[in-house]
Amino acid sequence: MPPFLMRMMLWLRHPPSRNQQIAIAVIVGVGAGAAAIEWVFGWPDWLTAERVPRGPSLRAP
Repeated sequence: MPPFLMRMMLWLRHPPSRNQQIAIAVIVGVGAGAAAIEWVFGWPDWLTAERVPRGPSLRAP
């Protein structure tokens, strides 16, 4: 059985506390909000990483 199904079974038998449920909801909400903002506005160019050369490249002729 996959591990996530085992965890779901554990949560059904012994649900997390109210504070833990709120923390999980906040974390999921922040992630969904960030994904929605990225989906609506796109990824900014200034956040795109560019590869920096690490010294001379030695190539065989």
